[in-house]
Amino acid sequence: MYKPKLEKDIRCPLEYGLEIFGGKWKSRIICVLAEKKTLRYSVLRGEMSNITDAVLAATLKELLADGIVFRQQFNEIPPHVEYSLTDKGKSVVPILQSICQWAGIYHHENTECSLPQCQKCDYHSKK
Repeated sequence: MYKPKLEKDIRCPLEYGLEIFGGKWKSRIICVLAEKKTLRYSVLRGEMSNITDAVLAATLKELLADGIVFRQQFNEIPPHVEYSLTDKGKSVVPILQSICQWAGIYHHENTECSLPQCQKCDYHSKK
């Protein structure tokens, strides 16, 4: 398994939080799973826009390692895997919604290009 050359030097809780849900894809995956509850890999991939399989798989592994996402494997024929948020993952959702509300005040995007989950977010009404 991959081991980073340098240990993470996290010195404050904010850095830990940004490590957990920061970046381009982690927050999007969390928001999709928050709305849809449980998704198979292929459906989750379809809900995301412009993400490669390698990036999705790597990001899911990070979220699994951080205890944000739960992976359930079904040993059936054909086998399949489902992803959902853990309680820890669900606890991040209100934080992301608050950030979304704040960003909605200052960032005026083209809502036609936003993710379907973003269009359903209630920040639009709080501008």
